Amino acid sequence: MEGKRKKYNREAEQLLRKLSTHENELTNSEHFELNEIFGAHCYSPLDELVIEKTRGVWVWDIEGKRYMDGLSAYSAHNAGHCHRTIVKAMREQIGKCDTTSGAFLHKELGPFKAELAAFCGKDMVWPQNGGVEAWEFAVKVSRLWGYREAKGVPEEKAEIIVMRGNFHGRTLAATSASSEPAYKKGFGPFLPGFVWVDYDDTEALQNAITPNTVAVIFEPIQGEAGIKVPRFGYLKAVRELCDKHNILMVADEIQVGLGRTGYKFACDYESVVPDLYIIGKALGGGSVPVSAVAGNKDILGLIEPGTHGSTFAGNPLSCRAARAYLRVYEEEDLAEKSRVMGNYFMDRLSTIFSSHIKEIRGRGLLIGVELNSPARPFCEELKRLGLLCKETHGNIIRIAPPLVITKKQIDWAVKRIKKVLEA
Repeated sequence: MEGKRKKYNREAEQLLRKLSTHENELTNSEHFELNEIFGAHCYSPLDELVIEKTRGVWVWDIEGKRYMDGLSAYSAHNAGHCHRTIVKAMREQIGKCDTTSGAFLHKELGPFKAELAAFCGKDMVWPQNGGVEAWEFAVKVSRLWGYREAKGVPEEKAEIIVMRGNFHGRTLAATSASSEPAYKKGFGPFLPGFVWVDYDDTEALQNAITPNTVAVIFEPIQGEAGIKVPRFGYLKAVRELCDKHNILMVADEIQVGLGRTGYKFACDYESVVPDLYIIGKALGGGSVPVSAVAGNKDILGLIEPGTHGSTFAGNPLSCRAARAYLRVYEEEDLAEKSRVMGNYFMDRLSTIFSSHIKEIRGRGLLIGVELNSPARPFCEELKRLGLLCKETHGNIIRIAPPLVITKKQIDWAVKRIKKVLEA
C-alpha cells in the first residue's frame, strides 16, 4: 500500500510540475491522468479525449482532431456550440453586472421572467441553476400546494408519484425518487414520500393515487432510461387522471424540452399542458447553468419570501444567456429543424442492416439505438471515426446532436454509424 502511495505521489508531482510550466504541452492522456488523480470519479468519460474548442455541431480535442458532437451535453447545446447570438449577449453582460443575489433586483431579471413565462404560457416562473435544483423546487412547491386548502393533505403526509426508470438528477432528493439501485447504493437513508409506478402504464398510475397524492412528476420521454417514448395517448391519460383526482401534473422537460423532440415541449406532441414545467439545460444556451419552474399563480404564488432561495439563481449572466437562447429558438425555428432533421436521421438509420441492432426509436433529434450487446465498445469505435456518442442503460447508444445539424452532416454521421454497426 505504501509503495502504491509513493508511486501515486510521484506521478501526481510530475503532472503538477508540467501543468505549472508547460500546460499547453499536456497531452490527452496527461489530462486524463490529472482528472483521474485529482478528481472524484463521478463519470466514466471516453478514453483519450479532451475537448478544447467547440463550434456548431463540431468539437476539437487538444491535439487538433475534429469530432461531431452527438450528445450535445445531454441536450444543453440545442442551438449548437458557441452560438454567435448567445456568445454576443454574454460578452455584453460579463463585466457589466455580476451576481446581486435575491437581496436586490437587477436589470435582466424581470425581463427574463416575463419572457420565459410568456414562452411557457404560464403566469410565473422561478429560476434556478442546474436542472435538478428546479426539479427539487417543483417537489417543494407541489408539497406546499397539497397542504393548502385546495387539496388539504395532512402535514408530513404528502405523496408524489414518480416513474420507474426516471432520471431527475443526482441530489439526495432526486436519488430518493430514483428506482435505479446503482444510483442509491451507499447513500441512504432516503427522503420519504415518493411512490413508484411503471412508466407508460395508466392503470398502475390510477391504482397508485391516494387522498395524499399531491403530484405526478414524470419525463414525457425518458432519456437516461434509454430514450423510452410512451405510446400515444399516455400523456393525455396522465392529464385526465390528475384532473380527476385534483393533483398536479409536473413535466420534467429538462432534457426533452425547448425544441429537442421537434416541439417546444415534449408534452406538445399530445397537446397536453402540465401544471408545472421543469426546464433547464438548453435554456442557458449551453454556456451557463440556468433552469426554471414555470406554473400559474395558484401554485407558484404560494411561495413566500424566506421559504426558498438561491444565491446564484437568476443571476444577470444566466438571465441574459437564457433570453438570447429564447430569441434564437424563435428566430431559427429550432423545433421545426429538430422535427425535420430528426425524421431524416431516423430514415437514414433505418437503412442500416445489422445483427447488433434491436430497435431504433426516438422523436426529433433525441434518438436511441438499442443493441443486443453493450454499447460502450461501439461508442469507442465511433469516437475513433470522429463521432461522439454515449451509451445509456448499458446497451443503448444515445444520439442527440445540436438542433442546427444539416442533412449533409447527418449523412456524414450515418456513414460512420453504419460502418461500425455493420462490421
